[in-house]
Amino acid sequence: MISRPRSQELELLAPARDADIGIAALHHGADAVYIGGPGFGARASAGNPVQDIERLCREAHRFNSRIFVTLNTILRDDELEGARRMAWEVYHAGADALIVQDMGLLMLDDMPPLQLHASTQCDIRTPEKARFLADAGLAQIVVARELTLPQIRAVADALPPDVVLEFFVHGALCVAYSGQCYVSHAHTGRSANRGDCSQACRLPYTVTDTQGRIVAHDKHVLSVKDNNQSANLAALVDAGVRSFKIEGRYKDMGYVKNITAHYRQLLDELLEHRAGGSSPALRRASSGRTTFLFTPDPDRNFNRGATDYFVNGRQLDVGAFDTPKHAGLPLGWVTAVTAQHLDVQLEPGVAPLNNGDSITWFDLQHELQGVPINTAEALDAAGTRFRVVPKDPPATLKDLRRDTVLMRNRDMAWDRQLKKKSSDRRIAVDVHLEETPRGFALSLTDEDGHFARAELAHAHEPAQHAERAEAAWRDGLSKLGTTIFAAREVSLALSQPWFVPAGALNALRRDAVAALEAERAACRERLLPRPPVEPPALYPEDTLSYLANVYNHKAHDFYARHGVKLIEAAYESHEALGEVSLMITKHCVRYSLSLCPKQAKGVVGVQGTVRAEPLTIRHGDETLTLRFDCKPCEMHVVGRMKKNVLQQARSAEKLAAVQAVPMQFYRAHRTRR
Repeated sequence: MISRPRSQELELLAPARDADIGIAALHHGADAVYIGGPGFGARASAGNPVQDIERLCREAHRFNSRIFVTLNTILRDDELEGARRMAWEVYHAGADALIVQDMGLLMLDDMPPLQLHASTQCDIRTPEKARFLADAGLAQIVVARELTLPQIRAVADALPPDVVLEFFVHGALCVAYSGQCYVSHAHTGRSANRGDCSQACRLPYTVTDTQGRIVAHDKHVLSVKDNNQSANLAALVDAGVRSFKIEGRYKDMGYVKNITAHYRQLLDELLEHRAGGSSPALRRASSGRTTFLFTPDPDRNFNRGATDYFVNGRQLDVGAFDTPKHAGLPLGWVTAVTAQHLDVQLEPGVAPLNNGDSITWFDLQHELQGVPINTAEALDAAGTRFRVVPKDPPATLKDLRRDTVLMRNRDMAWDRQLKKKSSDRRIAVDVHLEETPRGFALSLTDEDGHFARAELAHAHEPAQHAERAEAAWRDGLSKLGTTIFAAREVSLALSQPWFVPAGALNALRRDAVAALEAERAACRERLLPRPPVEPPALYPEDTLSYLANVYNHKAHDFYARHGVKLIEAAYESHEALGEVSLMITKHCVRYSLSLCPKQAKGVVGVQGTVRAEPLTIRHGDETLTLRFDCKPCEMHVVGRMKKNVLQQARSAEKLAAVQAVPMQFYRAHRTRR
């Protein structure tokens, strides 16, 4: 097998909530899958036992795909040993890399020889930080989703050629810079940096200005649309991205199948288009080609509308202000409403309604409403008009009336399609049969150059129907059935047509396939850890605030080793008790509401009168301040930790001490000299 540098590989990196979904992602074309292990992953309820990780790794490695396990929460001192043990467990299970946030892991003795990848929680926005992490031993770097194409290119140029640049291309967007949101912990004690975000960004808020005037009422002003970079893949490749990551470790099987298939097709088209060009050849990062038994469509899955966010510069319409829910695809409109049912006219080209579908609409306050359908009966032969009996009586459905425009956010026909076998992934092999003194030998050579041979001892008996024998040989040898291989070319080296019983031929083919799979497994090389440079690289700054998320003494020692002089404790250490930035984001509410001073430039009579004064957002009894830092064009959501959160944390510490398993984590005021 020819070894190629990873800088020439394009990797489609898919999420998995569990091993079955991960295997489906592989069969739909994923070059790599990331999944939570038994603990310490940044999705608290998406963990998996080691046995399932091992099962997923076995299937992935058949295609030379890779499995990355998330170990990307910040860790207390008393959790580091458990994290180290888990790292060894997933290493023995076959995992190829760990995705990490906590730099304390890099200071542990006796870590397994696993490659380390930088989590999105590392908040990598600059070439300097990306290069530092590469020099510290990280082999794959995911940059912030807020970067523009020129900024991504600058990061790529700063990285050594053996470090892979990763970028999110699809899925839900955290409105904050990843790792820079503390609203959940401040209000509920649930830390986003420890995998337990309460998603305060998806709540409705009333926005007021400094004079108390309402700017927006009950709008989801911190909720942004979902990421979709389908139109930007070629530009991202040119900018240096080599790993294309799909968000969604909480998503279901249908979502992962559909979105993985969508990007597999796009990347395959890109690779085919660029084949034979003057630049170094790009290739997919794993083996085989995938065919699909359905037409992928990213609009079919849960989404809040699509945005490419900041890749092509700041966009006005990035917010999902009306609803954080999935409105669905256009369906039609209501033509009549009775006490028991409603009649619906479908838009041209819309697929028929099904029993069990769900419909949505916006009420008069532009809030999203919805209801499942019990039954849907066609009223015409063309299937364009339907009588619908909803789950709830029509009279109880808010503002559902004649001429209401409808969407469909669940299509049972689509769901049923994706519950069935929906793809076929095969590795191309060349098949060669030759006669030997004792019988026959079958050789298989796969697309990666692996070779295997099996022999069959059998008498050379002339075929009764010589004219049909060769066709029968070719047909029998190309039937690779339920294996992971597909015959690309079949060649015969026979002195004359011979007869071999079908059962013997099938056994020969099975032996050759088994030998080829064994050869592929024997030749598979694990990803190697990237050694840190010596002497240790200096961190780009000599002071770190709570925003660096230093939660254990090993993480403190890491930054100290790399030249940092002052290291504050993580917000979860409960030292930053006053008003602080609980969220830092590139999304700007003033800009989205057309209140940005930069938007006023050039407008006669307006320039100079619009200022970036703070705004206040309120949900129930929760109040936060929005402050605007216009030089870097960022918004800070400012607030303080609730007293009950601090009390709960102190009570938990006391209880742990009584139980003789005390919580231990880094507190800056205890270590300053």
